[in-house]
Amino acid sequence: MTAAGTGHAEADRGEKGGVRTALAGLTTRGRSFLAAGVAAAVCSYVLGQSDLLRVGLLLAVLPLVCATVLYRTRYRVAGSRRLSPARVPAGSEARVHLRMDNVSRLPTGLLMLQDRVPYVLGPRPRFVLDRVEAGGRREVSYRVRSDLRGRYPLGPLQLRLTDPFGMCELTRSFSTYDNLTVIPRVEPLAPVRLSGEAKGYGDGRQRSLALAGEDDVIPRGYRYGDDLRRVHWRSTARYGELMVRREEQPQRARCTVLLDTRGIAFAGAGPDSAFEWAVSGAASVLVHMLERGFSVRLLTDTGTAVPGEGGDGFAGASQGSADTAGLMMDTLAVIDHSDGAGLSRAYDVLRGGSEGLLVAFLGDLDEEQAAVASRMRQRSSGAVAFVLDSDTWVREPSDVPGPLDGSEERLRMLREAGWTAVGVPRGASLDELWRHADRERRGVVVSGEGP
Repeated sequence: MTAAGTGHAEADRGEKGGVRTALAGLTTRGRSFLAAGVAAAVCSYVLGQSDLLRVGLLLAVLPLVCATVLYRTRYRVAGSRRLSPARVPAGSEARVHLRMDNVSRLPTGLLMLQDRVPYVLGPRPRFVLDRVEAGGRREVSYRVRSDLRGRYPLGPLQLRLTDPFGMCELTRSFSTYDNLTVIPRVEPLAPVRLSGEAKGYGDGRQRSLALAGEDDVIPRGYRYGDDLRRVHWRSTARYGELMVRREEQPQRARCTVLLDTRGIAFAGAGPDSAFEWAVSGAASVLVHMLERGFSVRLLTDTGTAVPGEGGDGFAGASQGSADTAGLMMDTLAVIDHSDGAGLSRAYDVLRGGSEGLLVAFLGDLDEEQAAVASRMRQRSSGAVAFVLDSDTWVREPSDVPGPLDGSEERLRMLREAGWTAVGVPRGASLDELWRHADRERRGVVVSGEGP
């Protein structure tokens, strides 16, 4: 849970206030009283009835007095908003807690509190607060829910002040607002081995010596508890103190998740579209790999890498898994279609070094883009591609299936290049496809182990 900023609002005279502001706050009841009073005064003049004039003056003066008193009354209240949680998966609910504090020495009258929320999160919440004593506090809450990922602003808060007779209402706004981040749905995945290596992938870590040779040793000072067998005598004699060889340095296994965001590669829109499935799948794989101790990065067809730390774009050892996951989820929450027509920019990034495991979520591929994707396999120890055919996602289930020769040909090209390529039908479960990809990879390995 995160605490939101605190704002202050005063029911006091504004810079653009005056009589016009007070009269603009008259309610229907107040305007009716004022109109009735004016009408009674006119009738008393025409009919010569002085008693009717007194009634008309009473009716006309009452809303004006209420507006003046309400406008000149000083209420000082502080409001705060707290989101629980501030980052929520699509389709889940978040609760918004509102707190109002009367920081003045005068009690308030009847207050109506409302918060501004986007229409996709639900109706605008409104609350009626009774009289708040001096130094008092009121707390209310409401729920928001969205099936569409994104970043949605909440606020600012608004207070409506009213008099006891309901003749006038004045609105005061706070200046602060907060953002609710709706991230893609994350599906738990089975701990399978998809790297294409015979062993070592499931452990999630590899080790490499930090020593290149006897002459390239970088020793450090002796610490209590160090093994005396690791003492480096040459450096000890050089520096005049006990020096030991450094330990072997663990090197985290790497994983790159490639997300195809080309607008021409996906058809349809909405939470059940192919593109939303791909975004959710990328989020699921990223979280799964982070939990297994991998250094991960998110790469799009535009060549943009997240988190982008250092020259290779992978999350560094100093960056916690929770922070890395949060940064990637925030990116995926607002990611949209790109205007690009190809995967060449992503290929330029991938061919710069050894990428470890490569997991790609691809849309429609023509022959040229399938060839580009095939070349991405060269710099990876293992590669898995989930290919979404947009035609099968926009076609109704009752429709007659169309020809799949084009999509099957693209899958064949990827498999011949060394990919573990899996076609994604409409509404498929990523976990089942994840397991299927592992079984397919192991079947290829077994068939290749023959004489």
